[in-house]
Amino acid sequence: MANRLPIIAVVAAVVLFLIYSSVFVVNARQQALVLRFGEIVDVKTEPGIYFKAPFAFFDADSVQLIENRVLRFDLDNIRVQVSGGKFYEVDAFIAYRISNPRVFRAAVSGSIELAEQRLRTRLDAALRRVYGLRDFEAALSEERAVMMREVRDQLRPDATSLGLEIEDVRIRRTDLTAEVSQQTFDRMKAERLAEAERLRARGNEAAQRIKARADREVVEIVAEAQKESEILRGEGEAQRSATFAAAYQRDPAFFEFYRSMNAYGTALDNTGTTMVLSPESEFFRYFRDPNSMEAPVKPTAPQPAPATPPAQPGTGQ
Repeated sequence: MANRLPIIAVVAAVVLFLIYSSVFVVNARQQALVLRFGEIVDVKTEPGIYFKAPFAFFDADSVQLIENRVLRFDLDNIRVQVSGGKFYEVDAFIAYRISNPRVFRAAVSGSIELAEQRLRTRLDAALRRVYGLRDFEAALSEERAVMMREVRDQLRPDATSLGLEIEDVRIRRTDLTAEVSQQTFDRMKAERLAEAERLRARGNEAAQRIKARADREVVEIVAEAQKESEILRGEGEAQRSATFAAAYQRDPAFFEFYRSMNAYGTALDNTGTTMVLSPESEFFRYFRDPNSMEAPVKPTAPQPAPATPPAQPGTGQ
């Protein structure tokens, strides 16, 4: 019995080795290609435990695990030219998955790196075609979504030939190149300066209109005020003259005295004016005779001439 233990151990080890070589596990993120002498004999796309022929080192059966997830491939700093001749620097990425493992194995030997190298070339060409059909502003407008769908649709036939399915294409960044950025900045600066000049000219024009309207209103208001002032002045002068006339009628002597006092005050004011007058002048009448403020003799109405007596009869002429 003791001599059989090594044999049993060897047989058990061989059985375990054969079981280990025959079993493979596919998880939810993978799919498997079962190869026999380099040829695909089965594809496992569902997760689980599967069996194959042992002795993979003899190329009897082997398993190649392939991603079953949505993968992302980024492509940065692509220089594309738009229809106007200017250049953009574009960053984009592709979301894809391996939809046909058999074609994927046949096209790129199941290598994701090789598949992405081919996608890079095709994505670069698709972006150049799509951008080249549009003007400078299209990539920065709402048309950008349409451009991404066009790139996706152009990539799908080439991706299908690689066993891939393009889920989506996204443009992450669209920037101007350094020289185009400076040209664009200069153009925008010139446009803003021109717009500022237009606004300034419109403002000056509006200011001139407002000033002219204000000047016209000032002239009208001043003219109306002068008109009213002249009317009021005329009414005041008329009232003043009426008051003087009434005062003269009530007391002519006092009125004459009042006017003389005003004349004295005006003439003898300290103005530096030299006056040469005779002391007997009528101007100094109230200085010579304080009692001269008597009512002037009112002129009497002319008396009618006496009627000529009629001639007596019998007298000769």
